[in-house]
Amino acid sequence: MQAFRIILAVLDILIAIALVVLVMSQEGSSQGLGSIAGGSTDTFFGRQQGHSKERVLRRVTTWLAIAFALITVVLFILVELA
Repeated sequence: MQAFRIILAVLDILIAIALVVLVMSQEGSSQGLGSIAGGSTDTFFGRQQGHSKERVLRRVTTWLAIAFALITVVLFILVELA
């Protein structure tokens, strides 16, 4: 059981580092006051079609955040049971 906790802790740390890197590599979602008048949007609704780099980064970030939260809760439960 101790080895399982160590593996989960290392995985949790690696996911946390990956989350920091992914969040720092994403662009901000605000476009400033120019977007109010419809400036610099790619399509009518301001969204790009298909799988852009930013969309993939957001999706990976979401799944890693969910995995991080679940692993952290499991680690907490395992430590409390010991």
